[in-house]
Amino acid sequence: MIEKIKVGVFGAHRGITMINVLLNHPDAVLVSVCDKHEPSLQQVKKVAEEKGVSVTLMNNFDDFLRQDMDAVVLANYATEHATFAIRCLKAGKHVLSEVLPCETMAQAVELIEAVEQSGKVYAYAENYCYMRHAFEMWQRYEKGEIGEVMYAEGEYIHDCSSIWPRITYGERTHWRNLLHANYYCTHSLGPILTITGRRPVSVVGFETIPLDGMPKLGSYRGTGIELVTLDNGAVAKSIHGDLKREPGSINYEIYGQKGMMESGRLEGTKTLNVYREGESVCVGAWENYDPINEIAAEKAEIAQSHGGSDFYPTHFFIEKILGRPDGKWSIDVYTAIDMGICGILAYRSVLAGNVKVTVPNLRNIEERDAFRTDNACTNPDVAKEQLLPRSSFGEPVIPDEVYEAVRKKYLEMERSK
Repeated sequence: MIEKIKVGVFGAHRGITMINVLLNHPDAVLVSVCDKHEPSLQQVKKVAEEKGVSVTLMNNFDDFLRQDMDAVVLANYATEHATFAIRCLKAGKHVLSEVLPCETMAQAVELIEAVEQSGKVYAYAENYCYMRHAFEMWQRYEKGEIGEVMYAEGEYIHDCSSIWPRITYGERTHWRNLLHANYYCTHSLGPILTITGRRPVSVVGFETIPLDGMPKLGSYRGTGIELVTLDNGAVAKSIHGDLKREPGSINYEIYGQKGMMESGRLEGTKTLNVYREGESVCVGAWENYDPINEIAAEKAEIAQSHGGSDFYPTHFFIEKILGRPDGKWSIDVYTAIDMGICGILAYRSVLAGNVKVTVPNLRNIEERDAFRTDNACTNPDVAKEQLLPRSSFGEPVIPDEVYEAVRKKYLEMERSK
C-alpha cells in the first residue's frame, strides 16, 4: 500500500479549491494550511472537520515550511509564486504552483535551477489547460488528428471591474493594481503550448488603451495581446484582459495541416468543434460536441469548478510524484516558464514600439546568464532601479481617496456575505 503524500497549502482563499481536492483524494492527505487571513483559515477548519481531518492552521510561512510534509501547493499572491517555490524546493518539498510562474526573468532562471538542483517535482497549476475543451484538444492533437500546428489563438476575456474591490481590498500596492496587462498571459497562451507541445521562440506585444473606469478602482492598464512564433514556424495569437462582454470568453483555436479544432465561443453552443480533412483536398467532416474527460473521471467529480479543470492540476501533480503514467499531463517548470516569460518579454516589445523580442530557451544553461540579474518589472519592491511603468500609456496620479473608497466597498462586500 502506497503511503499518502503529505501536502500543505499556502494561501487559503484560492487554495480552497486544492484543499477540497486534497481532502477527497485517495493518495494525499492535507496536513497544514498557511494564510494571514483568519476568516479563510476558519473556512478551511470547517471543511476539514466535515471530512474528519485534523489540519494545522498557521499564519507564519517559516513555521509552515517546517511542518512534516512532502509537498506544498502555492496559492498565494500571483507575483510571489517563484520566490516561495524556490524556498520550498530548497527545503526538499515538491511544489505545485498557481499562476503566475515568475515575476521577472531572473526569477525564471532561479526557479528552473532550484527545480534541477532539488530533484523534486515542480508542477504548474494552469487550470485553463485542463478545461474540458482545451484538455480534449490536447489529447486529440497528441494523437495527430489535425496534423502539425500552423496557427493558433487563445482568448481569455474577463472584465474584473465589478469585483475589483473584492480582489484588491483597496490596497494601492496590491499586485493586481501594479501588474502590466501583458504579464497575466498564461490563461490564453498556456493551452496553446500544452495542446501543441511547441516552444515559443519570439514574441511581439501590444497593449490596448486602458478602460476608462479602472483608475477609479485604483488600476491603470489596457488588455494584453501577444503574437508568438513557435519553434516550428507556426504563429499564435494570445489575448487576455478586461474587454467588455458578458459573460467573458475562454476560447481556443488550433489550425493544423490536416484540420482544426476550436471551442464554442457563444453561450449555449457545444463547447468543441473539430474539422478533419479527408483523403480529398478541401473535403472533410465536422464534429460538434461537449467533451467528457475520461482520465480519472470518477475522482474528478470532486472538483468541477472552472469548467471541470480545477481537479486536474492537483491530481496530476500527485500522479507525477508517485511516478504514475498520468503524471505526464502535469505541466513542468520549463513549459511553465515558457508560458510566463512570453508576457514579460511582450511588454518589453510594447515599450520598444512593438518590435519582435527573442524568447530564450532556458532549458539551455548557456542562455541563462543574460537574465540572472534581470528583475525589470512593474513591482517597485522587486524591480528597484529596473522599474517599468505599469502601462505603456503612462502613469496617472491616483489619489489615496480612490483606494480608501475601494477599501470601503470591499468591507461592505464582506459584511454582506
